[in-house]
Amino acid sequence: MIDRYLLRYFLAVMDTGNFTRAAAHCRVSQPTLSVGIAKLESMIGKPLFNRTNRRVELTTAGARFAHHARRIEAEFAAAERSAREEAQVRITRLGVVSTLPSAWIGTALRAVRDEASAANSLEIIDGRGRDLRQQIERGGIDALLCDLGEDRASGTLLFEEDYAVALPADHRLAGRDTIGADELGGEPMIVRRHCEALADVSRHFTQRGIRPFMAARTVNDDRACAYVRSGLGITVMPRCFAGEGIAMAALSGFGLRRTMGLLVAPSAADRLQGDEAYRLFVEGIHRAAALSAAGKHASG
Repeated sequence: MIDRYLLRYFLAVMDTGNFTRAAAHCRVSQPTLSVGIAKLESMIGKPLFNRTNRRVELTTAGARFAHHARRIEAEFAAAERSAREEAQVRITRLGVVSTLPSAWIGTALRAVRDEASAANSLEIIDGRGRDLRQQIERGGIDALLCDLGEDRASGTLLFEEDYAVALPADHRLAGRDTIGADELGGEPMIVRRHCEALADVSRHFTQRGIRPFMAARTVNDDRACAYVRSGLGITVMPRCFAGEGIAMAALSGFGLRRTMGLLVAPSAADRLQGDEAYRLFVEGIHRAAALSAAGKHASG
């Protein structure tokens, strides 16, 4: 079997017409290159070069061998390029607002892991909507799953939902479809400090003279749900957090809804159309939203 380095030595001598220049091109000493050419000629069984004082020229056997050597080296180079391109998978950086259930994110990511050919090509950046919007504007992330708000026309809508009062399943008001703010005046509340609607929720209660005791403040919705289940307090949160141990009821007079969807950086739009991991993640979120709307819940 002929080693590749021998082919490269041969092609370098043929292209430069000189052993010295060929050795410099291959980054080896001239004696090393000469030994390699001698070894190749021994394997072929015929001389490949006519050596003169001024220039090295191909023999007839060398000219025939050159055709095959070129083709083989080209295939080697093509294989190397293909391997590099496959290894250097482009990472898609996806911002996801923290006001989505962890179970939804987990379900979507499992679909990526199980089905995508390049599951490690997706990087999730978790955070507040306004902080992530700054990142997408600066080019720090490729796409953002968030409340579209005023950007609805430029985004892709995935689902809409209202905000509801979340209570322990055994609460005296559990089972009600609608609850008025005045009925919650004596209830301790959990403050979701990262909520997109926090200012609106606070205004709704203060305008009605309701200033409840704040039993806890958190930026973690899993923790907020645990507080509600335990009976520590109630809170207002997106309907998607309905689940075991939590009852949901509309807050009378509070009509705010959120429109959850995708904002894509213009520079990433074409590439994301063919990104399998990104597509599977988005489909997973869409399925979780459909299950939630049907009264079912994604497992975490």
